[in-house]
Amino acid sequence: QAFLVESGGGLVQAGGSLRLSCAASALPFRTYIMAWFRQAPGKEREFVSAVSRSGDDTSYADSVKDRFTISRDNVKSTVYLQMNSLKPEDTAVYYCAAKNWGVIGLRAGEYDYWGQGTQVTVSS
Repeated sequence: QAFLVESGGGLVQAGGSLRLSCAASALPFRTYIMAWFRQAPGKEREFVSAVSRSGDDTSYADSVKDRFTISRDNVKSTVYLQMNSLKPEDTAVYYCAAKNWGVIGLRAGEYDYWGQGTQVTVSS
């Protein structure tokens, strides 16, 4: 059973920054594509960003491009999401996800493992 544990969420003012971390265990991390999704109250879970197995390729939702940066450390089995210039509309529960087949995907249904989520709240 694989485990993904997110951390780093919290309350921040608009324009501020947060860095989310997702530590993986019980899975061969280097073979997994890693992603971040988010879900706001009353909304569907949406893609935020993903990173390839090597870390060389990344993908971002248009709403976060140029503000968020995804990265991974295959030695520490951890994926990060650096979030800058945060906006109130970024408020959501952020989830880490993993898949070990295919290429970077944007659909939640493609991912096999999920963390429990970490709350990010951006005040105006």
